[in-house]
Amino acid sequence: MALLEVRGLAAGYGRARVLFDVGLELGAGEVAMLAGRNGAGKSTTLKAIMGLIERAGEIRFNGQRVERLEPFEIARLGMGYVPEDRRIFTELTVAENLEVGRRAPRAGLPVWDAERLFALFPNLAAMRDRPGSRMSGGEQKMLAIARTLMGNPLTVLLDEPSEGLAPIVVKQMAAAIGEMKRAGLSVLLCEENAQFAQSLVDRSYRIEKGQVRAS
Repeated sequence: MALLEVRGLAAGYGRARVLFDVGLELGAGEVAMLAGRNGAGKSTTLKAIMGLIERAGEIRFNGQRVERLEPFEIARLGMGYVPEDRRIFTELTVAENLEVGRRAPRAGLPVWDAERLFALFPNLAAMRDRPGSRMSGGEQKMLAIARTLMGNPLTVLLDEPSEGLAPIVVKQMAAAIGEMKRAGLSVLLCEENAQFAQSLVDRSYRIEKGQVRAS
């Protein structure tokens, strides 16, 4: 049974419909990628799954229907979300941002704590007392992912992890996703750069004009 199942997902912003009958699956420990051009509906799909916008259809997570739940309720079930615009607390330090995301470990899963995350993202280890406002875009993206992992999720929804990053940081980001996969996490990422993390992906879906055209 898939950890995340989406069937007949439709969503949009007000009267503007963006998604039409989207369906996808994500298995435990898998990495799946939503590929497609900018504006195709990739980010909207993640927001709809997380409950951040109005949607219709069926969303089943870890055996439970969640399409009627609020985002915080979905998060408590073990779904983490890293938005494209990062949304870290810029007035807080790296260590303080991580503490904000802390949640209790989940039975049967590895524990993500600050020291493990500093090993995963060595750049952050060197700036634990630095405010978020004094970090580069790539460093902020790493911090946003690390803060989400502090919640010890089952699944991470990752929006455009490589966008606007230097090539060396893109490699670090792909390596981090590989480590998440080895730790047993499921990752659903949307990405315009189809080459990013391609060696890690178990399944991919191409979205065009709000519909899955190939998988």
